[in-house]
Amino acid sequence: MRAAAGARVTPMTRFKHDILIIGSGAAGLTAALHLAPFCKVGVLSKGSLTAANTYYAQGGVAAVLDEGDSVAAHIQDTLVAGGGLCREQAVRFTVENGPDAIRWLIQQGVGFTRDSQDPARGEYHLTREGGHSHRRVIHAADATGLAISSTLIDKVRQQASVSLFESRVAIDLITSQKLGLRGKRVFGAYVLNNESNEVEVHEARFVLLATGGASKAYLYTSNPDVATGDGIAMAWRAGCRVGNLEFNQFHPTCLYHPEARSFLITEAIRGEGGQLKLPAGERFMHRFHPLGELAPRDIVARAIDHEMKRLGVDCLYLDISHKPADFIREHFPTVYERCLALGIDITRQPIPVVPAAHYTCGGVLTDLNGRTDLGGLYAIGETAFTGLHGANRMASNSLLECVVFAIAASRDIHGLLPTAPPLPDIPPWDESQVTDSDEAVVISHNWDELRRFMWDYVGIVRSNKRLQRATHRVNLLKQEILEYYSNFRVSNDLIELRNLVQVAELIIRCALARRESRGLHHTLDYPDTLPDPSDTILVPGNYGADAWSEQEPADAG
Repeated sequence: MRAAAGARVTPMTRFKHDILIIGSGAAGLTAALHLAPFCKVGVLSKGSLTAANTYYAQGGVAAVLDEGDSVAAHIQDTLVAGGGLCREQAVRFTVENGPDAIRWLIQQGVGFTRDSQDPARGEYHLTREGGHSHRRVIHAADATGLAISSTLIDKVRQQASVSLFESRVAIDLITSQKLGLRGKRVFGAYVLNNESNEVEVHEARFVLLATGGASKAYLYTSNPDVATGDGIAMAWRAGCRVGNLEFNQFHPTCLYHPEARSFLITEAIRGEGGQLKLPAGERFMHRFHPLGELAPRDIVARAIDHEMKRLGVDCLYLDISHKPADFIREHFPTVYERCLALGIDITRQPIPVVPAAHYTCGGVLTDLNGRTDLGGLYAIGETAFTGLHGANRMASNSLLECVVFAIAASRDIHGLLPTAPPLPDIPPWDESQVTDSDEAVVISHNWDELRRFMWDYVGIVRSNKRLQRATHRVNLLKQEILEYYSNFRVSNDLIELRNLVQVAELIIRCALARRESRGLHHTLDYPDTLPDPSDTILVPGNYGADAWSEQEPADAG
């Protein structure tokens, strides 16, 4: 934080909130709607409110909604997919609260797809995805995230107690430590207004991080540009532990086309019978797993990566064309239309696909209420490490996690509001010692270098040699970016790059610490899985400050 008492600064805009929510995806908006009746809520979005991973999610939400399914089965499937590293308490909590979360979404008006086979019953269509033993994924055609996001945004806009701040990127959390106060608590955040280029002070008695994951650390990703690990990096700098960041999920099937940047091909296509094929038309997944195309994502991604490298080809193929054309257009309209616009008719042709970084399974350590190690600071959704995903996220558990933990965190914050300490005097952001940069090329070059070496050295298959090379490169980049950050005015790209290089370092450190292959972490030097699973927990140097007495830090498990 460059602000300091007595520093020569210019007056700046201030906002005061009871709760500041950083992020406008399913997690952040769900929390805002649950807290709106009780207090003043501020919601920050880096772009428009739709600038979140939720908006682009195609598949659906996993929950026990069918009579033939069971909570026990959903729990067991999640534990198996997680490679022995899930925290069973977190899995049980999420699964047991799943049906209520779905009912709440339906009450908000989310238009999930009805079962066309028996419309008279009025039941919702459930599909099956990789790792699931039952059909339990409720969806809105193949654009579930769009349906959820649009519905929640409409609801949030109607709340008089919720203030929406678009085109804002948080720079850093305001903490007691940075203000020179006793204890360990958050009091808001410094925020860059990307429209006015002004740094604002957003004061808050509680801060909720719902900033998503960090897959933009990789060259190829299914994520939108905003997925730069901001919440993870800010929490780490503020003194919070992080864990299991070596487990980066690579979605097996992103569209391979020069004009199709980051377009994901939903896993539901494989759930409905889509077949993965080599360029000659041969199926291959049966050689890697008995479930074939319905194997967990890490196995499918590694299989595709293996076959691409073995054959020396740029992509493989996902084929659903053996299904009736009307079925394909009805169930996958978004994929059908996007591919058709690029000259690919998926009712007649296979879809060219490649793996891409998709989901961050680790994050900021929290308990089942979303509490972190810092008083008043919560983390939910992809930003958080709850223990639900273990070494590999099971398909469609992510949106469920967003809603379940947003509700839990909201209830916890509501209970603590009456006893929250008052806000201290917070100085403005200090820009007295910095200038405008005339070398923006430094940022773009470092951004490109970071994402390339992360893809090459810390990707689907790793080795000690590759990770050591990545360590060397990330340390040099961190120093360059720190020097740049210290001398020039902040910009959106600089803030994101600073966060990305921090999270990249944490990913590499976690990967080096795990001397086995488990789930999403596959290393050539340690191909076996150890008998006793354990989490990888990193502790920041400023972790030891006294915690706020009214809030226990997150359980490290």
